[in-house]
Amino acid sequence: MGHTLAKMKVYNPADESKFSVLELLVDTGSTYTWVNHHKLEEIGIRPREKVKFRTIDNRAIERYMSEVVIECIGRKVTTIVAFAEESDNEVLGLHALEGLRLEVDPITRELREVEAVLAL
Repeated sequence: MGHTLAKMKVYNPADESKFSVLELLVDTGSTYTWVNHHKLEEIGIRPREKVKFRTIDNRAIERYMSEVVIECIGRKVTTIVAFAEESDNEVLGLHALEGLRLEVDPITRELREVEAVLAL
């Protein structure tokens, strides 16, 4: 299986003239989107809450979270982002994908719009 990369913009919701252009690995196994904390701080995003996470190798870590506006394939949505440390991967997570109403095409491995959102 190949990797899927997403070109996107991350905006400061208080001032959308402040943004960063990113290319993130799409990770449908990650609940949240993770962006390097330096990139978030550069556009004025401040940490709101510290959250505990369990890593794939069963380590417990804590990272700060906040809200951002993201844009991908012409769609924009407010979502939750984790402040990634240098040792963390930057990824576009499932919460943001669902908010954007996007999915990974299993054949082309590219992002595409969902045909319909599940009602239940």
